[in-house]
Amino acid sequence: MAAHDGTANPVPAKGPDPAGAGPGSPLADPLSVPRVGHSDVRELRGPLLVLGDAAGVGWDEFATVAVSGQPERHGLVLEVDGDETTLQVLEGTEGMSLGGIEVRFSGRPLAVPAGPGWLGRVCNGRGEPLDGGPPVTGGTPTPVGGWPLNPVYREPPQDPVLTGISAIDALTTLVRGQKLPIFSVPGLPHLTLATQIAAQATTSSGRAFRVVFAAMGMTHADIAFIRDRLEERSAAGELVLLLNAADDPVIERILTPRIALTVAESLAYDHGSDVLVVMSDMTSYAEAVREVSAARREIPARRGYPGYLYSDLATLYERCGRVQGREGSVTIVPVLTMPAGDITHPVPDLTGYITEGQVVLDPDVDARGIYPPVDELSSLSRLMRSGAGKGRTREDHLDVAAQILSAMARARSAAELAELVGTAALSETDNAYIEFRNVVEHDLLNQGRDELRTFDETMERAWQALSLLPRRELNMLSAEFLDKYLPVPEGGARS
Repeated sequence: MAAHDGTANPVPAKGPDPAGAGPGSPLADPLSVPRVGHSDVRELRGPLLVLGDAAGVGWDEFATVAVSGQPERHGLVLEVDGDETTLQVLEGTEGMSLGGIEVRFSGRPLAVPAGPGWLGRVCNGRGEPLDGGPPVTGGTPTPVGGWPLNPVYREPPQDPVLTGISAIDALTTLVRGQKLPIFSVPGLPHLTLATQIAAQATTSSGRAFRVVFAAMGMTHADIAFIRDRLEERSAAGELVLLLNAADDPVIERILTPRIALTVAESLAYDHGSDVLVVMSDMTSYAEAVREVSAARREIPARRGYPGYLYSDLATLYERCGRVQGREGSVTIVPVLTMPAGDITHPVPDLTGYITEGQVVLDPDVDARGIYPPVDELSSLSRLMRSGAGKGRTREDHLDVAAQILSAMARARSAAELAELVGTAALSETDNAYIEFRNVVEHDLLNQGRDELRTFDETMERAWQALSLLPRRELNMLSAEFLDKYLPVPEGGARS
């Protein structure tokens, strides 16, 4: 990402050289000369290796781990305590024993060659090719931990990222430079929605639009589904795929989103592209952080997660936005599943504090056959006004969205009342609101899993639904908009 000195204009990030990874990996650097090896391995604990007598080692330093009779592995320094150094082994410690191990430190953090060479590639969570192609090379070596960004040089998110999905474009508009998570429940089609967004999203900025998709903890069936759904965008050279399987080492799951964001920052701030980063599933990522924390024997906090989970998630989510003097932008859509549908679970709870809204998927909406099953009254985009309205989407967009949400709230109350007293006891207006809700759900919010809707088509469907309500009820819309856009029902004007 762009690096800053705190006083001058942003300058391109120039990270240290990557450190001594094995052949076939984007982490490889043939010019790197590792330090003297250390063999005082004192403990192997889950994915961690505890090394003694290693003076001068720094936090987050990259290392190579030579194992007698086995392929070379790689590690990152997690902790230095006196003469003991704790490393997380990226490939895991399975099959290793205390004897026959030599660790060589590079003196540099983990880095990848960021640049456009990633476009069109399919890699695992460590950035190693899964598509049969050569390793990704040729870019500027950039630390995967990112660079601190001086807040002075942040510019507010602006202009829409249109997904072609009415439920998002109309009511929870995604804005260029925003971080907008999707909250879901296991069993709902959140992965289908994430891939649809990745396949269809675009901006009207005129700049190149790129997508980086980071999958974490996926089954092999899910990975095949992702590759199939995004094949067209990948073939067009607009997509980077990083796929971490559930049976891959847990440490790789922690590395995957960091590599994805490092690549996205380079494409955005060094090459002027608008980049959308989709990360699914962040709950799998958080569980990997918890597993490593437990292996480090740290004191657990809420539900066994470490107390630093908030700051850990923030180091990912805050790597988005627009930067003064740079054309590109990074927009993040994290996808996370809420265990047992509990929105107060630490992962969605902390995510909500860091991000700017949420799109909530609801099992009850899914049971009614609506896709995507968005609960529109629990969802919001706090930056929607920065990306919608005249000159961005359409002049009537914000007022129409407000009117639909207001009417849906009234319709929900009317439906609850109907369950108590029956629809026959409701007023004509209440019944109109119930009909309005059904039309919104089935004609506006519901769409095909491969259906790409233009924004004008979405707004036309919204106005058709609003035409079911008496005109006097549309009190959030100006007379000018009503005269211009409201369809006139058969038989004359609506009262």
